[in-house]
Amino acid sequence: MTTNVGKIDKVLRIIAGIVLLALFFLLDGSARWLGLIGLVPLITAFVGWCPAYAMIGVNTCPVRQ
Repeated sequence: MTTNVGKIDKVLRIIAGIVLLALFFLLDGSARWLGLIGLVPLITAFVGWCPAYAMIGVNTCPVRQ
């Protein structure tokens, strides 16, 4: 797995992940579980590799590894 998520992309993913996770605490009923989708952008930001980017050949990381 080579890094394919750049610095700006990581920041945006962390922000999106936190916002989505906040829904878990703000929504009621079964809709609150949708907030757990926020784990996906957080994990990909911290790992630095996105499987969707790998499948379509996108690389936002400026350093080629």
